[in-house]
Amino acid sequence: MKATDVLIRCLENEGVDYIFGIVGKETLDLVDSISKSKQIQFVNTRHEQGAAFMADVYARLSKKAGVCTSTLGPGATNLLTGIASATLDHSPVIALVGQAGLDKQHKESHQYLDIAGIFEPATKWSIQIKDSQTIAEVIHKAFRTAKMEKPGAVIIEIPENLTSQMIPENAMTVTPLPIYRPESEAIQEAIQRISNSQKPFIIIGNGVVRGEATQEVQAFIDRLQAPVTHSMKAKGILPKSHPLNYFTFGFNEQDKVLRGIEESDLLIVIGFDFAEHLPKEWNKKKVPIIHIDAVPAESDEYYPLQSELVGDVKRTLQAINDLEIEVKSWVPSGNLREQMIQAYHIYEESASTLSITSLLHSIEKLTSENTIVISDVGSHKVSIARTYQPKKPEKLIISNGFASMGIAIPGSIGAKLACPADPVVCITGDGGALMNFADIETAARLGLSFVIIVLHDSKLKLEEQMMMKKLANNFGTAFGNPDFVQLAKSFGIRGVRPANVQEFESMLTEALKKNELTLIEILLENG
Repeated sequence: MKATDVLIRCLENEGVDYIFGIVGKETLDLVDSISKSKQIQFVNTRHEQGAAFMADVYARLSKKAGVCTSTLGPGATNLLTGIASATLDHSPVIALVGQAGLDKQHKESHQYLDIAGIFEPATKWSIQIKDSQTIAEVIHKAFRTAKMEKPGAVIIEIPENLTSQMIPENAMTVTPLPIYRPESEAIQEAIQRISNSQKPFIIIGNGVVRGEATQEVQAFIDRLQAPVTHSMKAKGILPKSHPLNYFTFGFNEQDKVLRGIEESDLLIVIGFDFAEHLPKEWNKKKVPIIHIDAVPAESDEYYPLQSELVGDVKRTLQAINDLEIEVKSWVPSGNLREQMIQAYHIYEESASTLSITSLLHSIEKLTSENTIVISDVGSHKVSIARTYQPKKPEKLIISNGFASMGIAIPGSIGAKLACPADPVVCITGDGGALMNFADIETAARLGLSFVIIVLHDSKLKLEEQMMMKKLANNFGTAFGNPDFVQLAKSFGIRGVRPANVQEFESMLTEALKKNELTLIEILLENG
C-alpha cells in the first residue's frame, strides 16, 4: 500500500473527519490519498494560517484532535502562527507538512528549511519521518502527545520521496489515555487546609472546561460557598446571576477582582493555565495556593503551593465532593461584586448607539444557550471577556494564550464543522478581519451559515489605547478600509450595515432565523 494511503488509514483510525489545508507539490500523494477516504473530508482553505485556526477551534469544540496540512517552505511557515496559538491555548492539533526529499536536505535546496526545527518551540512534539515504515507509530504517538494534558500541537514533516513508497498497512490500536487521581492522603490534606482557612477564594481556568468538570466544580462551589473568579476561557461555568460569581479576570490592566483575591487567605486554583495570566499579575501578596490540575504546578514566589492535587480534574473534584467540606462563606469588602457588575456592564442598559457593549447585550439577549461566540483579538476582546456572559461553558472562544489576530473568521468555520447544529457568531475588528477575510469564500463554498460582525473604526484601537497610556502619543495605528458590505456581496454572501441598535437586533435576528452566511458591518460611533 502507498505510504500516504497508510497514513490516511491511520488518521481514520484516530477518528479524523476533516483535514484543513492547501495542496502543494510535496503533498500531492497525501491529498490523493485523502480523496479516496470515505471518512475524511479535505477542506481546501485560502491560507495555511486559516487552516491551522480552523483545526484549532474544531479541536476545542469537537473533543477530537484537529488536523491541518501544508506543503514545505512558505506553506509550512504560514501555519506557524495558528500552530503556536493551538499550543498556548492547549488545543490538540496535528500538522502534516510536506518536505523536500531526504536526498535534498544536506545542501541548499529550493524552498527547503528545517521546518521541524523551526516549529519545535511552538509545539509539544516536532518530528520528521525518515523511514516510511514508521508512519503508523509516528501518527499514533502524535495523537497521544497532542491530546495528553496539557494538549497542544504536533507537527510531522513528510519528505516527498517517502510519500509514494509501498509499505504494509499497520495502523496501531487506539487506546484511551490513562486517567490519574491524587492520593487520598493529599486530598485529605488539602481539605484540612481549606478547613483551616477563613477566606478561601476559588480561581477557575480553562482546564476545568477541557476536563469536562463543570458539574463537579459547580458542586464544589455550592458546598464551599466561597467567592469565585474565572479566566476568559472558563466563562459560562457559573451563571451571571450566581451570587458567588465574581466574573472574569486576566486583563492587561488592574482587574477589579484582585481586591478580593488580596483579601483572601487561601487561593484554590482549579485547572488554570499560566498562559492565561501569570500569577505575578494576580497574586502580588503571595496568598498561599491549593493547586488542582492535571499536571504539576510551575511554582514560583507568586504561586506559593500549600497543597498540590495532580490528576484528572473531574475525578479529583468528585473525590473532594465525596468528603465533608466545611462551609467557608464570606463576602469581599466594599460591595465588590456590585462594583464589578457596574464597571463591566454585566446587565443590559438602554442604548440606541452602536457600541461594543450594546452589541454584546443584544447578542446575549437574542441568541440561544447553544450559540457559539468567537472573538478575534483587539480592544473588543477585552470588552467581550468582561461583559458578554455565555449561558454555557465552551460557548465563547477567545484566543488568549497566543492572542492571535485573524482567528475569528477561520475559527468560525472550524466551529461550524464541529457543531453544525449550533449558531455561530463571529466578532472581529477591521484589523483582524482582513487578515483572513479570504476564507469567507471557503465558508461559502462549504455552504456554512454563521454571522460575521465586523467592527469598523479604521484603527488598531487596543494599540492606540496602550500607546496613549504609555507615551501620551499615538502613531502607526490608523488605516483605511474597503466597504465591507460590498466586499461581502462580492463573495456571494449577504452584507448589511445597521444605523442603530434596533436595526442591528433586527438584522441579527433575521440572519439567525434564515440560517445564512451574513456579514454585519458596524460603524462604531465612538471609534
